Amino acid sequence: MKSLFDTVSFKCSKLVTKTYSTSFSLAVKMLSPTIRDAIYSIYGFVRFADEIVDSFHGYDKEILIEDFEKEYYKAIELNISLNPILNSFQHTVRQYNITDDLIQAFLKSMKLDLIKSTYSSKSEYEDYIYGSADVVGLMCLKVFVDGNEEKYQQLKSEAMRLGSAFQKVNFLRDLKDDNLVLNRNYFPGVDLKTFDENAKTAIIAEIEEDFRVAYEGIVKLPMEAKFGVYTAYVYYQKLLKKLKNTPYYEIGNSRIRVSNYTKAGLLAQSFVTYKLKLV
Repeated sequence: MKSLFDTVSFKCSKLVTKTYSTSFSLAVKMLSPTIRDAIYSIYGFVRFADEIVDSFHGYDKEILIEDFEKEYYKAIELNISLNPILNSFQHTVRQYNITDDLIQAFLKSMKLDLIKSTYSSKSEYEDYIYGSADVVGLMCLKVFVDGNEEKYQQLKSEAMRLGSAFQKVNFLRDLKDDNLVLNRNYFPGVDLKTFDENAKTAIIAEIEEDFRVAYEGIVKLPMEAKFGVYTAYVYYQKLLKKLKNTPYYEIGNSRIRVSNYTKAGLLAQSFVTYKLKLV
């Protein structure tokens, strides 16, 4: 039965999420059970595309990402894919009317990682972040509002700012690996050679403003989504605080992390805040 295969497919997407990101997986668990599978499926799709361009070294990444895209559109056409990640994702795309412009923008940014290593202007930087992060936030928002287009338009800007904040925190945390392993410089005019305390301060100020605007949208989210999104917001705020308190030269030499013990504490803190209706 197709329904059994769909169940297996969503379980595969959940496994991908749990394996690749304990933090995101924890946040998804705080969502309503009615929407968790859909968010797992979105994460599985974007994670596989990201892994192709970031970690499948020694393989023809261009062919792999092109095949991944072709197989996705075949899944949309046939309403099924034998790739369980694509099968679960196409199901979510149909159910929540995730528009193709979001998917195309995402794939465009992924393909840029194969040919572009430096983002020298703010517009290039913002275009990349829109495709790699903002549209992922919008895909999730489609699920959160469950077809309410008025609510989607109302929260669209804030969802994009949250996606931007998350991505920029990742860029700052991964500055060393992006430069030395992947040979990429996402922040305009900033690499390991030019990175200093002033550059770090400017980047953090930009991220803090994104978070400020994003929070205004979080408090307006439907109840099914609010606690989960807030949990992710609190985690990334903590990671940003650690980066802010870390000397710039340490960020360039190591990868800053939030311990599992701290994550558990953040979850408890978020739960209390949510239950007291302070968010």
